[in-house]
Amino acid sequence: MRLILTALFLLIFFIISLPLYLIELIIGKFNRHAMIASSQAIVVGAFKIVLFISGVKRTIIGVENVPKNEAVLYVANHRSYFDVPVAYSTLPTLTGFIAKKEILKVPFVSTWMKFLQCLFLDRNNIKEGLKVVLKGIEQMKEGYSIFISPEGTRSPGDEMLPFKEGSFKMAEKTGCAIIPVSITNTEEIFEQHTPWIHSAYVVIEYGKPIYPKDLSKEQLKFLGAYVQDIIKDTLKKNAPLIK
Repeated sequence: MRLILTALFLLIFFIISLPLYLIELIIGKFNRHAMIASSQAIVVGAFKIVLFISGVKRTIIGVENVPKNEAVLYVANHRSYFDVPVAYSTLPTLTGFIAKKEILKVPFVSTWMKFLQCLFLDRNNIKEGLKVVLKGIEQMKEGYSIFISPEGTRSPGDEMLPFKEGSFKMAEKTGCAIIPVSITNTEEIFEQHTPWIHSAYVVIEYGKPIYPKDLSKEQLKFLGAYVQDIIKDTLKKNAPLIK
């Protein structure tokens, strides 16, 4: 039933989106920042409805750790398709995701992502990957945060895949804060019950900001592993919270 209701809502949202696209384009002609802000508000509202229909209950920890007046690089573990709705509906800053380029083939989704300044990565093309990093740096300098999952894909088990070090270049080049994001139990919503959607209790925690300038040379050399260890410790800490 939850799957049917979610699909029905997405169909309705798709229909409603057609005139909203035009409105956002008009807003963008006059004020790009306002377009991004209004698009994020719409998408966040849609995600909250999806989570409600899906029976997802959340505990949100540490949002106060996120600097509000500067762009940050959110770095999260990745276990489920529901990571994005859970995380995006709690973000306190204007933020674009880095996603795989295949999503560009999904018109409805990719259009909203473009409004949100999301970036699309070809994981098999190093040159194109560098362009995405440079674009991300440019957006962060403009004040827009970036959200990444450095594992590169969803990890199927309890163990995380190694974080790709190149994902952290945006923080190293801009000096922005890295915010570790630990997401617990989202796989219980869908992946553990495919193709059905199952109600679940999830925990998302925003860690304290990590500024590259404050790290040692050794920590900077293995920045991905350093941040991943923080997320691992937080996941372990939050595991008992799952009801």
